[in-house]
Amino acid sequence: MTKAGIAVNGRKGVVRGAWWGLGLLLACAAWSMQAQAQAESLPLSLDVKGKISKTNDATHQLYHFTDAQLLALPAHSITTATTWTPRSTFTGPLLADILKTVGASGSAVEIHTLDDYTYTIPVSDCDRYGVVVAYSMNGRRLKISDFGPLFLIYPRDAFPDELMGAAGDSKFVWQIKALIVK
Repeated sequence: MTKAGIAVNGRKGVVRGAWWGLGLLLACAAWSMQAQAQAESLPLSLDVKGKISKTNDATHQLYHFTDAQLLALPAHSITTATTWTPRSTFTGPLLADILKTVGASGSAVEIHTLDDYTYTIPVSDCDRYGVVVAYSMNGRRLKISDFGPLFLIYPRDAFPDELMGAAGDSKFVWQIKALIVK
């Protein structure tokens, strides 16, 4: 037996191996938490393609908005409740301003998300509802785990008859990564 009373019958290597394994496990857990935190705080970006007249990529196929470009657009806020959130203030550019920036000429916008969900809305919703592509809720940047980095917000409280129920819920699209103008 050793001084600490841990190793019996010459099994010191087993104890050392257990400590090494525990250290490795803790290091992996810390790395995983750091990787998740970095993914949660990715900078904003949005790709827009389709029926657009302005592009900024080498192939002239799309307009890529960087974090700085999205934040430079005029910010607008909608205070409303959603099925998933209490009444909150959502802030970001108007979808109409994004479409104007890229010279959009279509009648519909197909929205693509990080988890490969796709939903299409009419461009006319921009004028009717003043739809916001929110990057913050109650002054805090949206993370992937809380509908971010971009969340399409309608003023549900101002149009309860039109924006309630399953049809209204479907318009609230989160984790947006790309738009295709059709």
